[in-house]
Amino acid sequence: MVAYILKRLAGLAFVFFLVSVVAFLLMHSTPGGPFDEPNMPLPPAAKANILRKYGLDQPLHIQYINYISNALRGDFGYSFSSPSETVAQVIGRTWPISITLGGVTVIVALGSGILIGILAAIRQNTIVDYVATFLATLGLTVPNFVIALWLILVFAVELQWLPIGGWGDDWRQIIMPMIALGLGPMGIATRYTRASLVDVFTADYIRTARAKGLAERMVVMRHAVKNALIPIITVLGPRIPDLITGTIFVETMFRVPGLGKFFVESVLDRDYPMIMALTLLIAALWGIVYLLTDLLYTLIDPRVKLT
Repeated sequence: MVAYILKRLAGLAFVFFLVSVVAFLLMHSTPGGPFDEPNMPLPPAAKANILRKYGLDQPLHIQYINYISNALRGDFGYSFSSPSETVAQVIGRTWPISITLGGVTVIVALGSGILIGILAAIRQNTIVDYVATFLATLGLTVPNFVIALWLILVFAVELQWLPIGGWGDDWRQIIMPMIALGLGPMGIATRYTRASLVDVFTADYIRTARAKGLAERMVVMRHAVKNALIPIITVLGPRIPDLITGTIFVETMFRVPGLGKFFVESVLDRDYPMIMALTLLIAALWGIVYLLTDLLYTLIDPRVKLT
């Protein structure tokens, strides 16, 4: 197990290197720069001083080496869009908001999706199954910004039950963003849970358990669900980084000052230090989640061996 984890971490470090190189080259290959103002261009001398200040006047390979050497020490530089704050300070200010929203969404959406999928598998071809299938299809096919518009029109404008947007003033402000973000993952969880359980229900050991006279609840929860979890974890695990790193549409529509909104703004503003830091952060989250997913396989099914 330890050897496997160390090998995966070494592979993750190599992935970081590739991601950083590709992101750095793509970032600098796009036309224009962070200090190009077509309407009000800076004087050449002033622009040269700014580029020298941030090291952008040096060759690309020197810029990359300087950035990586500083990043390995935890120094990601200063944000071009917010020169008074370091990149770490900006991320520390915005990411906890996205983590809070995404974490609540993960718990509610995946928990309810798995529960609905279990009920749909138990009650196949009944009204419960049809409603679960409808909700799963709705979550999979309708974009989250469209769902956000529906929620705002119904619950904020017409019924006036919930605030339209904002963050931190009222606990109800998290409800509509959570639903808009979570309906898609809930649909995926419902669909794959139902499909996995329906397949497991036809296995011989399930028939044997029922023939022994075990209660249906014990058959489902102790035997069927446990063996159906591996494909569910495979599908749902990669959804977690998407949720806890924010989304531009939902955070913008509900005026949530999270990381997703700031990421897109940094791309539009050519904020190079912020783009690199957020790209590496997202790559780290994906790598860690995939590693934890593989480790969970061994806890759920002892037959799975990590090599």
